[in-house]
Amino acid sequence: MAGYFCKIDDNHIPLHSVTWTADVPHFCGRGDCQQEGRCYEVRLEQGESVWAIRAERYAMPVALDHWQGGATAGDDDWG
Repeated sequence: MAGYFCKIDDNHIPLHSVTWTADVPHFCGRGDCQQEGRCYEVRLEQGESVWAIRAERYAMPVALDHWQGGATAGDDDWG
């Protein structure tokens, strides 16, 4: 069961709800933003987001790949 979740900011996020992860740290330009420059946005379904630190963000593709069975781009069995 643990293979279906990833831990981000003390939350267990179901991998099936992840739609994308940011490639660069968050930048909005607001002076009071607590996430700017240090956190990566992980977008979930229905427009929700969680903020991941660098290690959590880089663990996300690995967890998704493991959850999907290790398939990589270009690997297909179309025959």
